[in-house]
This record gives sequence, C-alpha cells and structure tokens, in this order.
Amino acid sequence: MKQFVKFLLILLSSLVGAGGGFLCAQKALQGQPRIDSLLKELPKQKEDTNKVKFLNSLSHGYCNINPDEGMKYGQLEQELATKLGWKKGIALASNSIGNVYQIKSDHDSALVYYAQALKIDEETGYKKGIGQVNCNIGNIYVDEGDYPKALECYFNYLKIADETGDKDAIASATINVGIIYYYQSDFPKSLEYYFKALKMFEELGDKQNEALVNCNIGIDYSLEHEYQKALEYDFKALNVKEELGDKSNAAGICLNIAGTYADQKNYTMAIVYNRKALKMAEETGDKHTTAGSLCDIGKSYIALARDTSVQSGRVTGSYELVGSNYRRERSIPKNRKILLQNAIESIQQSLVICKEINVPDFMQECYENLAIAYKLTGDYKKALEAADNYHAIKDSVFSKENSEKIIKIGMKNEYDRQRLTDSLKTDAKEKIAAIKLQRQRSYTYMGIAGILLLAGFSFFIVKERGRSEKERKKSDGLLLNILPGEIAAELKTTGTTTAKHYNNVTVLFTDFVNFTEAGERMSPQALIEELDNCFKKFDEITGKYNVEKIKTIGDAYLAVAGLPTADPLHAEHVVRAAIEINAFMQDRFAKLGSRTFEIRIGIHSGSVVAGIVGVKKFAYDIWGDTVNTAARMEQNSEAGRINISATTYELVKDKIACEYRGEIEAKGKGVMKMYYVV
Repeated sequence: MKQFVKFLLILLSSLVGAGGGFLCAQKALQGQPRIDSLLKELPKQKEDTNKVKFLNSLSHGYCNINPDEGMKYGQLEQELATKLGWKKGIALASNSIGNVYQIKSDHDSALVYYAQALKIDEETGYKKGIGQVNCNIGNIYVDEGDYPKALECYFNYLKIADETGDKDAIASATINVGIIYYYQSDFPKSLEYYFKALKMFEELGDKQNEALVNCNIGIDYSLEHEYQKALEYDFKALNVKEELGDKSNAAGICLNIAGTYADQKNYTMAIVYNRKALKMAEETGDKHTTAGSLCDIGKSYIALARDTSVQSGRVTGSYELVGSNYRRERSIPKNRKILLQNAIESIQQSLVICKEINVPDFMQECYENLAIAYKLTGDYKKALEAADNYHAIKDSVFSKENSEKIIKIGMKNEYDRQRLTDSLKTDAKEKIAAIKLQRQRSYTYMGIAGILLLAGFSFFIVKERGRSEKERKKSDGLLLNILPGEIAAELKTTGTTTAKHYNNVTVLFTDFVNFTEAGERMSPQALIEELDNCFKKFDEITGKYNVEKIKTIGDAYLAVAGLPTADPLHAEHVVRAAIEINAFMQDRFAKLGSRTFEIRIGIHSGSVVAGIVGVKKFAYDIWGDTVNTAARMEQNSEAGRINISATTYELVKDKIACEYRGEIEAKGKGVMKMYYVV
C-alpha cells in the first residue's frame, strides 16, 4: 500500500528523555524487559533523587508502550521531585509528562510541560536538558508540518550537543535534520546529513542506528530513482535487522525493497519481498503491515497479469536472498487467470483486516485495485460494486479531510497559540516567555459554520482566514486574562474543564487602605486610571514569580502560586512578589501622595479548589478555607505591611526575614499566630 512503500525507520515522534539519547525503534524492543527490571527494583528505592530517576525511566519506558502508565509514573516523578525541592527532577518530570501528551497528540498540553522543563533547565544552566526539550518541541512541529520551525529546533539541539560533546546526541540531532530535509523533498541535503550520521554511528559501534540510517538513505535514493543504490543500502539495513531479530523493522525494510522493485517494474521481486514482510508482520501481530503487504502483493499480481511478456513463474537472480526453501514454497504462477485470482484473494484478505482496524484510506486502495482485477477477469458486475465502494469511501475520506481542515481553521479562530516566537537563540531567561499557548474563543464560530456549509463556503473561509488573523491577535491576550494556559488547553481539547484540588499553594490578597475616601478626593476617571496603573504593575510582578492572577474585586487583588502547575517554592515566590508590590506602592505613595493609595497585604498557604464558574462571562476562580484565611491576614495587616500566617512562615522562615506579631483574633477564625515580613 502507498502508506507502506517508504518506511522511515528513525521516527521523529520518538522522544528524548532523561538519558539524553534519541529513542529510536530498537529501544522499544528493549522496553518491556527494562520496565520489568525497574518495577522490580522500585520498591527498594528510598524517597530520594535516585527514586525520581527510577520513576523517570519508567515513565519514559512506558511512553510508547502504554501512555497511561507513562503518565502515572511521570506524575509520581513530579510529586516526589517537588516534595524534595529538586529542580532538575522537576524539569525531568515535566519533560516526561510532556512526552506522554505528545504521544497522545495533545500538543497544547505537551508544550505547557516542555515550557516548564525548559524554564528550569535554563535557570539551572542544564544544557543537556535544554537540548532535549528543543528536540521534543521540534518533534511537535514535525507533527504539525511546520518543518522550518522543526529544523530550527533540531539545529539548536545539534548546537548544544556539540557544546556538551555528547556524541550520541550529535548523531541523533544530525539524523533529525536529515529527516526534515527528506520531508521537504531536499534529498541532496537529506543525504548529506544521513551520511554524516552514518559515519558517527559507525564510529560509536551502534549497529542498530547504523541500520536505521542505511534504510533512510535507501529511501532517498529510491525517490531519486537511483534504484541500485537504494537496494544496496536497504539490504545493508535488512541484514542487520534480521541478525538482531528485529522483525518489526525488518518487515518495514522489506516493504521498502518491494516498493523499489515495483518502481523498477520488477513485480516478481516485489511479490517476494512483500511476502517476506507479510510473514514477519503476521509473526509480530502487526495488522497494518499485514494489510499493506497483502494489498501490495495483489497489485503486483495485477501488474504481472497485464504484462503480456509473462512467460514463467520462476524467479531468478537475487531471489536467492530470500532463501531457496521459501522460493520453492511460494512460486509465482505464469497463467494470467491464476494471477488475477491470486490478486483478488490477496486484496480481499487485506480488505478484511482493513475493516477490522478501521482504516478507510487503506480500504479505498483495496477497492480501487479490486475493481481493476475484476474488470480484467471480465466480471464487470463485481468490478462496478468495487468501484462504487471505492468512490463511496473516497467521498467519505474527502469529506472528513475537508471537515477537519475547516475545523482547524475554526479552531485557529477560537484558540490559536503563539509558540516559540523567540527560538532560543540567546541564553537570556526571557526566552521562556516565547513559549505560550494562547487560544481565542471565536465570536463568529466560523469553524462550525464551515462544517455545515462545507461544499459552498470552504473556498470563502480560506479566503477570509487572513482577515480573521487580526481578530485572533486582538483577542489572543483576552483568553489568558481569563484562564491559565493549561486550563485553556483543556477547555479547547475537551470542551469543558473539571474543578481540581491543589494541596500546596499560597494565596495573596491585597487591599488599598481608605479606598473610599480616595475615591471622594479623585475624579472617577483619575481613580480608574490609578487602579489600572497599579494593577498592571501587580500583574507584571506576579508574572515574574510565576504567581497566577485570579481576579480583582474592586480595589482588592487576588493571586495564587502552585496551580495549575505545581511549584515547590510557591510560598517564597508569593512573599517575594508581595515584597516588590509593597515597595512599588510605597515608592508611588511617596511621589504621588493622595493621588494614589496605601496597601495592605495578607498571605496564607494551604489547599484550594480551582476551576471555571459559569457559562457566560465565565471566570477561573479558587475556593476554600485557604482563600478565606488569606483575606483575614490582609484585614489584620497594616498599611505598608505584609502579614503572613504561621503556615506560610514555616515555609519561608529560612529564606525571608519575618517578625512574630503574636496571637491575634481573626474574624471567623479565632486566635491565629501572625508574622510581619520585615
């Protein structure tokens, strides 16, 4: 089948994990034994950084095999690393969870976690981690077809690998660059990087990856119509894969070889290697490859039946590569009628499997070739039935593809994201701000309308897309003023969000002193302008410390750290943000006097529930006793002072100077210990 003709063996969807190496196809073979070994040792591990590494390896090992298990161990890894306050471990965990989301094709969530990992790696100067995240983000761009951005990420990965002297990573980054050039049909550049990678893997003695690169070189040569060179490198790859017992990838290479022979119109050899691929696919339970091999065998039989020069069923020459016993068992018939019967039988077998695994585009190809085979036998009734089925599925696939395009256009009008606008070219920390997920809720719902009016308006929507870009950019910021990026991504993906409980957060409450009296002194316009100026600065300061603004209530300002993303330093970050806010207001009051306000600040740490309330003018909010207690801390504070609870004090006492105020009565809370930040 067309999907199997060129089997690219170094998969860009493979992910870089803690080890820093490129997870190629052969590592999947080692996956389950490695996982079993780790699971056996895991209960023996102490609650330390070594256990974080064990959990990281388990999450990475399960990632391709069982993503749900990969997510479970990634979250356990994140919890333990956060508990230990180990920044590198938190970055590893964020990368692990991002990998799972990428495997699940949830690119929005994957980018959120990759951004978290990247930020920590940059703060700690961990270059290897920065390179790994660049590679994984590049993989997302490949999935989305943005090859220039992917190439940029892989070149960043390659540069960092060079700087750290990591030969495995250099080879992996090099092959990635080659694959991008392959996707762009720049085969000379692709081959240039493939041969560089091949030399590196040969020097490293890495036979597995050496075989994979040989396979990809064969693909490029085949597409350049240099068939003998293509076969030369394909056979090198096949020999290694057969020696290693890697039947899954060996089957794919056999499909490549069969495709190259078919391109040369050597259909007998194409059948030989499709049969070999079929045998291995059946042994490994790979139904997609099984279906592809059967359909391609049928197509080759049809081609032979059309060839009036067919004189003999014997296959000569390089057929010996398959083995003499195999040749005797599966000879090629010379009779045209038998060839067509074999073609129909093979394609029908493929069709049964295609229906079972539900791949309409594969079924379409089967019906197309069945129609040809029946027509050649003179059975025009069955040929017509097959052709009708072909056109029905083709129309269905066409409709689905176009609907998806329209939906994508609509989704871009609803929730488009600005991703990686600064491509990590400098070492400045401001780079992290370039990784954002921003989505906009479209007021016109063009995507939904486009689906209903697909036939008449698809061209119109494409034409109008440029005009809607301006609207999207205008409302881009509005979404994240309402929702955190992770929550916005969840809302876009599922259409809803669920309230979540967060155990370790710190809540900040601020209030302006004598705001009512100030309102009497100032004009309404001046009052609003001053509030806006103050709150803008608060937003800037809280953003600096990863504190999530929740809302303003009149002259009060509510924010929280530790959600929706866990932050082991949530209390310290909130207190440091409060210190800057207080200093800003004191300086402003000294300059403006009665034209501005004095401020009280209260802080408390604990647990909250967070989620979206309402369906119209919805808002992201937090609830719980922690919020109420933070408000009481603010009410019992004084102008120009930051009042914190005993719970928060215990979390920051070793890092921030505080003074004990004693036990103070708090409305509705009783007597509570309180501290001023000095």
